[in-house]
Amino acid sequence: MKDTAAGPLDLFTTCPPYNGTDYAEYVRKVCDVSRWSDEVGCKGMLVYTDNGLLDPWLVSQIVIQNTTSLAPLVAVQPVYMHPYSVAKMVSTLSYLHGRRLCLNMVAGGFKNDLIALNDTTPHDRRYDRLVEYTTIIQRLLAAETPVTFEGDFYRVERLTLKPPLPRDLYPIITISGSSEAGLAAAQKLGVIPVAYPEPPDRCKPLASMEAGGSGIRVGIIARDREDEAWGIAHRRFPPDRKGQLTHDLAMKVSDSVWHRTLSDLGAAIKEQQSVYWLWPFENYKGFCPYLVGSYEQVVNEVVRYASAGNRTFILDVPASRDELDHVGVVFAQARERLAA
Repeated sequence: MKDTAAGPLDLFTTCPPYNGTDYAEYVRKVCDVSRWSDEVGCKGMLVYTDNGLLDPWLVSQIVIQNTTSLAPLVAVQPVYMHPYSVAKMVSTLSYLHGRRLCLNMVAGGFKNDLIALNDTTPHDRRYDRLVEYTTIIQRLLAAETPVTFEGDFYRVERLTLKPPLPRDLYPIITISGSSEAGLAAAQKLGVIPVAYPEPPDRCKPLASMEAGGSGIRVGIIARDREDEAWGIAHRRFPPDRKGQLTHDLAMKVSDSVWHRTLSDLGAAIKEQQSVYWLWPFENYKGFCPYLVGSYEQVVNEVVRYASAGNRTFILDVPASRDELDHVGVVFAQARERLAA
Protein backbone atom coordinates (compact mmCIF):
# COMPACT_ATOMS: atom_id res chain seq x y z
CA MET A 1 0.00 0.00 0.00
CA LYS A 2 2.99 2.30 0.34
CA ASP A 3 2.57 3.97 -3.06
CA THR A 4 -1.13 4.69 -2.54
CA ALA A 5 -0.61 7.39 0.07
CA ALA A 6 1.04 9.68 -2.45
CA GLY A 7 -0.66 11.31 -5.42
CA PRO A 8 -4.31 12.29 -5.55
CA LEU A 9 -5.52 10.42 -2.45
CA ASP A 10 -4.20 11.03 1.08
CA LEU A 11 -4.91 8.23 3.53
CA PHE A 12 -5.15 8.56 7.30
CA THR A 13 -6.06 5.89 9.82
CA THR A 14 -7.56 6.41 13.29
CA CYS A 15 -5.86 5.80 16.62
CA PRO A 16 -7.62 3.35 18.98
CA PRO A 17 -9.62 5.41 21.49
CA TYR A 18 -9.11 4.83 25.20
CA ASN A 19 -11.83 2.51 26.52
CA GLY A 20 -10.80 1.86 30.10
CA THR A 21 -8.45 -1.05 29.42
CA ASP A 22 -5.18 -1.64 31.26
CA TYR A 23 -2.65 1.06 30.36
CA ALA A 24 -0.10 -1.44 29.02
CA GLU A 25 -2.70 -3.02 26.74
CA TYR A 26 -3.81 0.37 25.46
CA VAL A 27 -0.26 1.54 24.76
CA ARG A 28 0.41 -1.71 22.89
CA LYS A 29 -2.66 -1.14 20.69
CA VAL A 30 -1.61 2.43 19.92
CA CYS A 31 1.92 1.29 19.04
CA ASP A 32 0.65 -1.55 16.84
CA VAL A 33 -1.80 0.59 14.85
CA SER A 34 0.79 3.35 14.51
CA ARG A 35 3.39 0.96 13.10
CA TRP A 36 0.91 -0.69 10.72
CA SER A 37 -0.18 2.68 9.40
CA ASP A 38 3.41 3.83 9.03
CA GLU A 39 4.53 0.63 7.28
CA VAL A 40 1.85 0.82 4.60
CA GLY A 41 2.56 4.48 3.86
CA CYS A 42 -0.44 6.29 5.34
CA LYS A 43 0.08 10.05 5.64
CA GLY A 44 -1.18 10.26 9.20
CA MET A 45 -3.45 9.00 11.97
CA LEU A 46 -6.37 10.79 13.61
CA VAL A 47 -6.15 11.03 17.41
CA TYR A 48 -9.53 11.74 19.03
CA THR A 49 -10.29 14.17 21.84
CA ASP A 50 -13.21 14.51 24.27
CA ASN A 51 -13.83 14.53 28.02
CA GLY A 52 -13.67 10.74 28.29
CA LEU A 53 -10.41 10.15 26.39
CA LEU A 54 -6.73 10.51 27.11
CA ASP A 55 -4.98 13.74 26.18
CA PRO A 56 -4.39 13.56 22.39
CA TRP A 57 -1.05 15.37 22.55
CA LEU A 58 0.43 12.82 24.94
CA VAL A 59 -0.96 9.94 22.87
CA SER A 60 0.55 11.58 19.77
CA GLN A 61 3.94 11.53 21.48
CA ILE A 62 3.67 7.72 21.60
CA VAL A 63 2.69 7.67 17.92
CA ILE A 64 5.72 9.74 16.91
CA GLN A 65 8.15 7.68 18.98
CA ASN A 66 7.02 4.42 17.37
CA THR A 67 6.95 5.49 13.70
CA THR A 68 9.25 7.00 11.10
CA SER A 69 7.01 9.33 9.08
CA LEU A 70 3.37 8.98 10.22
CA ALA A 71 1.88 12.37 11.20
CA PRO A 72 -0.54 12.45 14.15
CA LEU A 73 -3.73 14.28 13.14
CA VAL A 74 -4.45 15.76 16.56
CA ALA A 75 -8.06 16.66 17.33
CA VAL A 76 -8.15 20.17 18.84
CA GLN A 77 -11.10 21.58 20.80
CA PRO A 78 -10.94 25.32 21.65
CA VAL A 79 -12.42 24.86 25.12
CA TYR A 80 -9.46 22.71 26.18
CA MET A 81 -6.56 25.05 25.47
CA HIS A 82 -5.57 28.50 24.22
CA PRO A 83 -4.59 28.76 20.52
CA TYR A 84 -1.06 29.79 21.54
CA SER A 85 -0.71 26.50 23.44
CA VAL A 86 -1.71 24.56 20.32
CA ALA A 87 0.86 26.35 18.17
CA LYS A 88 3.49 25.85 20.89
CA MET A 89 2.75 22.10 21.06
CA VAL A 90 3.07 21.76 17.27
CA SER A 91 6.33 23.71 17.06
CA THR A 92 7.85 22.01 20.11
CA LEU A 93 7.05 18.44 19.05
CA SER A 94 8.20 19.20 15.50
CA TYR A 95 11.45 20.63 16.86
CA LEU A 96 12.09 17.70 19.20
CA HIS A 97 11.35 14.99 16.63
CA GLY A 98 11.81 16.66 13.25
CA ARG A 99 8.29 15.52 12.34
CA ARG A 100 5.08 17.04 11.04
CA LEU A 101 1.94 17.13 13.16
CA CYS A 102 -1.48 17.76 11.62
CA LEU A 103 -4.52 19.37 13.21
CA ASN A 104 -8.18 18.32 13.16
CA MET A 105 -10.13 21.34 14.35
CA VAL A 106 -13.23 20.41 16.37
CA ALA A 107 -15.94 22.99 17.04
CA GLY A 108 -17.60 21.11 19.87
CA GLY A 109 -18.52 17.61 20.91
CA PHE A 110 -21.08 15.85 23.01
CA LYS A 111 -23.46 18.35 24.58
CA ASN A 112 -22.94 16.97 28.09
CA ASP A 113 -19.16 17.42 27.73
CA LEU A 114 -19.67 21.08 26.81
CA ILE A 115 -22.10 21.64 29.69
CA ALA A 116 -19.59 20.12 32.12
CA LEU A 117 -17.05 22.67 30.86
CA ASN A 118 -19.59 25.51 31.15
CA ASP A 119 -19.53 26.09 27.38
CA THR A 120 -23.02 27.17 26.30
CA THR A 121 -21.98 28.60 22.92
CA PRO A 122 -24.56 27.74 20.21
CA HIS A 123 -23.54 25.36 17.40
CA ASP A 124 -22.91 27.88 14.61
CA ARG A 125 -21.21 30.36 16.92
CA ARG A 126 -18.79 27.61 17.93
CA TYR A 127 -17.63 27.61 14.32
CA ASP A 128 -17.21 31.40 14.41
CA ARG A 129 -15.03 30.88 17.47
CA LEU A 130 -13.15 28.08 15.73
CA VAL A 131 -12.33 30.37 12.79
CA GLU A 132 -10.73 32.93 15.12
CA TYR A 133 -8.95 30.19 17.08
CA THR A 134 -7.52 28.51 13.98
CA THR A 135 -6.55 31.83 12.37
CA ILE A 136 -4.28 32.64 15.32
CA ILE A 137 -2.71 29.17 15.15
CA GLN A 138 -2.15 29.44 11.39
CA ARG A 139 -0.46 32.83 11.68
CA LEU A 140 1.80 31.71 14.49
CA LEU A 141 2.85 28.52 12.67
CA ALA A 142 3.43 30.43 9.43
CA ALA A 143 5.97 32.60 11.31
CA GLU A 144 3.81 35.71 10.85
CA THR A 145 5.16 36.97 14.14
CA PRO A 146 4.55 39.00 16.09
CA VAL A 147 0.83 38.22 15.70
CA THR A 148 -1.83 40.74 16.66
CA PHE A 149 -5.48 39.68 16.42
CA GLU A 150 -8.74 40.95 17.86
CA GLY A 151 -12.04 39.12 17.43
CA ASP A 152 -15.23 38.32 19.32
CA PHE A 153 -13.64 35.42 21.19
CA TYR A 154 -9.87 35.94 21.18
CA ARG A 155 -7.43 38.79 21.38
CA VAL A 156 -3.64 38.59 21.21
CA GLU A 157 -1.11 41.38 20.80
CA ARG A 158 2.40 41.06 19.39
CA LEU A 159 2.46 37.34 20.16
CA THR A 160 5.55 35.42 19.05
CA LEU A 161 6.21 31.69 18.73
CA LYS A 162 9.47 29.98 19.61
CA PRO A 163 10.83 27.73 18.31
CA PRO A 164 9.53 28.76 14.86
CA LEU A 165 8.06 25.94 12.78
CA PRO A 166 10.06 24.96 9.66
CA ARG A 167 8.03 25.68 6.54
CA ASP A 168 8.21 22.05 5.35
CA LEU A 169 6.60 20.87 8.60
CA TYR A 170 3.55 23.16 8.40
CA PRO A 171 0.53 21.01 9.33
CA ILE A 172 -2.29 19.75 7.17
CA ILE A 173 -5.41 21.17 8.84
CA THR A 174 -8.86 19.58 8.65
CA ILE A 175 -12.19 20.66 10.09
CA SER A 176 -15.60 19.03 10.42
CA GLY A 177 -17.50 19.85 7.24
CA SER A 178 -20.84 18.10 7.70
CA SER A 179 -22.77 21.31 8.45
CA GLU A 180 -23.13 24.57 6.54
CA ALA A 181 -21.32 26.34 9.37
CA GLY A 182 -18.44 23.88 9.13
CA LEU A 183 -18.14 24.29 5.37
CA ALA A 184 -18.19 28.07 5.68
CA ALA A 185 -15.44 27.90 8.32
CA ALA A 186 -13.31 25.64 6.11
CA GLN A 187 -13.64 28.08 3.23
CA LYS A 188 -12.64 31.05 5.36
CA LEU A 189 -9.61 29.25 6.75
CA GLY A 190 -8.53 27.51 3.54
CA VAL A 191 -8.47 24.10 5.25
CA ILE A 192 -9.87 20.68 4.36
CA PRO A 193 -13.52 20.04 5.35
CA VAL A 194 -14.06 16.43 6.40
CA ALA A 195 -17.54 14.89 6.42
CA TYR A 196 -19.14 11.64 7.49
CA PRO A 197 -20.46 10.88 4.03
CA GLU A 198 -23.81 9.79 2.76
CA PRO A 199 -23.79 7.22 -0.08
CA PRO A 200 -21.78 8.42 -3.10
CA ASP A 201 -24.89 9.05 -5.22
CA ARG A 202 -26.00 11.64 -2.63
CA CYS A 203 -22.64 13.42 -2.40
CA LYS A 204 -22.40 16.64 -4.38
CA PRO A 205 -19.08 18.18 -5.44
CA LEU A 206 -18.01 21.11 -3.27
CA ALA A 207 -17.09 23.70 -5.89
CA SER A 208 -15.64 26.09 -3.32
CA MET A 209 -13.24 23.41 -2.08
CA GLU A 210 -11.73 22.39 -5.42
CA ALA A 211 -8.26 23.79 -4.68
CA GLY A 212 -7.58 21.89 -1.46
CA GLY A 213 -10.19 19.22 -1.91
CA SER A 214 -12.41 17.83 0.79
CA GLY A 215 -12.32 14.66 2.86
CA ILE A 216 -14.45 11.91 4.33
CA ARG A 217 -14.31 9.50 7.26
CA VAL A 218 -15.11 5.93 6.24
CA GLY A 219 -14.31 2.34 7.14
CA ILE A 220 -13.50 -0.27 4.50
CA ILE A 221 -13.83 -4.06 4.40
CA ALA A 222 -12.98 -5.47 0.96
CA ARG A 223 -12.01 -8.89 -0.38
CA ASP A 224 -11.91 -10.72 -3.71
CA ARG A 225 -15.48 -11.91 -3.25
CA GLU A 226 -18.44 -9.93 -1.95
CA ASP A 227 -19.67 -12.76 0.29
CA GLU A 228 -16.25 -13.09 1.91
CA ALA A 229 -16.18 -9.38 2.75
CA TRP A 230 -19.67 -9.47 4.25
CA GLY A 231 -18.82 -12.56 6.31
CA ILE A 232 -15.87 -10.70 7.84
CA ALA A 233 -18.00 -7.58 8.38
CA HIS A 234 -20.72 -9.43 10.27
CA ARG A 235 -18.21 -11.32 12.42
CA ARG A 236 -16.39 -8.12 13.28
CA PHE A 237 -19.56 -6.17 14.07
CA PRO A 238 -22.19 -8.53 15.54
CA PRO A 239 -25.45 -7.10 16.90
CA ASP A 240 -24.92 -5.32 20.22
CA ARG A 241 -28.04 -4.23 22.12
CA LYS A 242 -25.99 -2.30 24.67
CA GLY A 243 -24.23 -0.48 21.83
CA GLN A 244 -27.56 0.36 20.20
CA LEU A 245 -28.83 1.88 23.45
CA THR A 246 -25.60 3.86 23.83
CA HIS A 247 -26.01 5.12 20.26
CA ASP A 248 -29.58 6.25 21.04
CA LEU A 249 -28.37 8.04 24.18
CA ALA A 250 -25.57 9.75 22.22
CA MET A 251 -28.17 11.02 19.76
CA LYS A 252 -29.95 12.79 22.60
CA VAL A 253 -26.84 14.57 23.87
CA SER A 254 -25.28 15.59 20.56
CA ASP A 255 -26.09 18.57 18.34
CA SER A 256 -23.71 17.38 15.60
CA VAL A 257 -25.23 17.57 12.13
CA TRP A 258 -23.34 14.48 10.97
CA HIS A 259 -24.65 12.38 13.85
CA ARG A 260 -28.25 13.24 13.08
CA THR A 261 -27.81 12.84 9.31
CA LEU A 262 -26.31 9.35 9.54
CA SER A 263 -28.88 8.22 12.10
CA ASP A 264 -31.77 9.35 9.90
CA LEU A 265 -30.11 7.80 6.86
CA GLY A 266 -29.66 4.49 8.67
CA ALA A 267 -33.40 4.27 9.31
CA ALA A 268 -34.14 5.08 5.66
CA ILE A 269 -31.87 2.44 4.10
CA LYS A 270 -32.05 -0.29 6.77
CA GLU A 271 -33.77 -2.77 4.47
CA GLN A 272 -31.44 -2.20 1.52
CA GLN A 273 -28.33 -4.25 0.83
CA SER A 274 -25.58 -2.05 -0.56
CA VAL A 275 -21.86 -1.41 -0.30
CA TYR A 276 -22.61 1.51 2.02
CA TRP A 277 -23.14 0.11 5.56
CA LEU A 278 -24.10 1.92 8.78
CA TRP A 279 -24.40 -1.07 11.12
CA PRO A 280 -21.17 -0.37 13.11
CA PHE A 281 -22.30 3.24 13.65
CA GLU A 282 -25.76 2.14 14.78
CA ASN A 283 -24.23 -0.30 17.29
CA TYR A 284 -21.76 2.31 18.63
CA LYS A 285 -18.83 0.26 17.31
CA GLY A 286 -17.66 2.85 14.80
CA PHE A 287 -18.14 6.55 14.18
CA CYS A 288 -18.37 6.47 10.41
CA PRO A 289 -20.05 4.57 7.56
CA TYR A 290 -18.39 1.47 6.13
CA LEU A 291 -17.93 0.36 2.53
CA VAL A 292 -18.23 -3.44 2.32
CA GLY A 293 -17.95 -5.69 -0.72
CA SER A 294 -15.63 -7.02 -3.38
CA TYR A 295 -12.58 -5.01 -4.37
CA GLU A 296 -14.35 -3.92 -7.55
CA GLN A 297 -17.49 -2.79 -5.70
CA VAL A 298 -15.59 -0.80 -3.07
CA VAL A 299 -13.22 0.71 -5.65
CA ASN A 300 -16.25 1.96 -7.60
CA GLU A 301 -17.54 3.78 -4.52
CA VAL A 302 -14.13 5.22 -3.59
CA VAL A 303 -13.74 6.55 -7.14
CA ARG A 304 -17.18 8.16 -6.95
CA TYR A 305 -16.28 9.88 -3.68
CA ALA A 306 -12.95 11.00 -5.10
CA SER A 307 -14.60 12.28 -8.28
CA ALA A 308 -16.78 14.50 -6.08
CA GLY A 309 -13.61 16.19 -4.79
CA ASN A 310 -12.76 14.04 -1.77
CA ARG A 311 -8.99 13.65 -1.74
CA THR A 312 -8.52 12.92 1.97
CA PHE A 313 -9.79 9.61 3.35
CA ILE A 314 -9.68 9.08 7.11
CA LEU A 315 -10.15 5.36 7.72
CA ASP A 316 -11.61 3.80 10.86
CA VAL A 317 -9.34 2.10 13.40
CA PRO A 318 -7.74 -0.79 11.46
CA ALA A 319 -8.49 -4.24 12.83
CA SER A 320 -5.10 -5.65 11.80
CA ARG A 321 -2.03 -5.09 9.65
CA ASP A 322 -3.51 -7.54 7.11
CA GLU A 323 -6.68 -5.46 6.90
CA LEU A 324 -4.67 -2.43 5.83
CA ASP A 325 -3.17 -4.48 2.99
CA HIS A 326 -6.68 -5.17 1.68
CA VAL A 327 -7.47 -1.45 1.93
CA GLY A 328 -4.26 -0.86 -0.02
CA VAL A 329 -5.57 -2.99 -2.89
CA VAL A 330 -8.69 -0.81 -3.03
CA PHE A 331 -6.79 2.47 -3.15
CA ALA A 332 -4.19 1.21 -5.61
CA GLN A 333 -6.97 0.28 -8.04
CA ALA A 334 -8.87 3.50 -7.34
CA ARG A 335 -5.76 5.53 -8.01
CA GLU A 336 -5.25 3.77 -11.35
CA ARG A 337 -8.88 4.48 -12.31
CA LEU A 338 -8.57 8.15 -11.38
CA ALA A 339 -5.33 8.52 -13.30
CA ALA A 340 -6.97 7.03 -16.39
